Amino acid sequence: MPDIGDEVDAEELLATLLGCPPEMLDVSLDQLRTLAVVHTAGTAQRAARVLGREQSSVQKQLDNLNRAATRLVGEALVLKQGRGKDFLFTPSGEEVVALAIQTLSSWTESLNRSRRRLGSTVTFGTTEFTVEFLGAVWPTLREDFERRDIHLNIEHVRTRDLWRKLDAKKVDMVCGSLAAQPGRPPALDYDFLEWHRERVALLTNLTTRELPDTPVTFVKLPSLPLLAPTAGLLAQFLGHWYGPDYRGTLDVIADIDSLNYGLNLLNTELLHGCMLTTERVADAVLEGRLPGRGLRKIDLADDYDPALEIVTGIFARKGERDRYAADHPLNLLWEAFAAESPARAVPATLPG
Repeated sequence: MPDIGDEVDAEELLATLLGCPPEMLDVSLDQLRTLAVVHTAGTAQRAARVLGREQSSVQKQLDNLNRAATRLVGEALVLKQGRGKDFLFTPSGEEVVALAIQTLSSWTESLNRSRRRLGSTVTFGTTEFTVEFLGAVWPTLREDFERRDIHLNIEHVRTRDLWRKLDAKKVDMVCGSLAAQPGRPPALDYDFLEWHRERVALLTNLTTRELPDTPVTFVKLPSLPLLAPTAGLLAQFLGHWYGPDYRGTLDVIADIDSLNYGLNLLNTELLHGCMLTTERVADAVLEGRLPGRGLRKIDLADDYDPALEIVTGIFARKGERDRYAADHPLNLLWEAFAAESPARAVPATLPG
């Protein structure tokens, strides 16, 4: 039986809930989202484009929120500043935006937790070049997922964001790559299922006179004109080998943030130099599966310290799968990947 203290607390709670002002109860989550989007976009016009709505619809929601706020606290939330200028948010508006973002994020995370627990939705993250790994095992899962009405949500994740997305529970499982020492498992606080390993190499449009077809040594690489990655897996290699200020050591002629951009720079001969990439990407270029007419693949020598290679596999949060039944989608996905032996059938794909 509840004690007297519990009864008092329940009465206070009911009084609080029943005492909510009607104007506050009329505010919807959709209106709160619109307010937060306007705060980020700056104007109703830009927010309308983001939301896929008419500007008049966005403005009507803002007007309704302003009227409610004026009645409740005596201050509007957002004010126009003139044609083409960003809206001005009052102190009350800033507080409501922060509350809106917190509320919407909390609700979304709660829904995702429930879906994850029940197994109705699972979010799988892949890089641009590991999506085909998921495609290799999906045929064995499709019928069961469709029969049980399980939604597989596939999200594109950059290599640099793998751990952040996984830790923040934006994805439930990821297929990606990282740098590791040859023959040694990566030291990570995640469940990990290794798929395959490979080395890095150079792609170049330099002539054989400028760069012979011999492995490039650790000492030689700094003298070559290099298209350097701005971040991500290959930047980790350069950072391990030449330190965090590797751009001061190497002859960087261009910063690139995507594979295709670097390939196109070399392919069009807008720049003459080399680009660090994976062996599979280099082979795909030579075979014509990626742009790069006339480019050459040059191996790296074995004198780089520390010795590193690319390890590609499946990652999940440590121990999370153990909390679910064997037929939970996370476990079904994991077992499907485990059953697909890389030695028997490695997909013709490129690790990202």
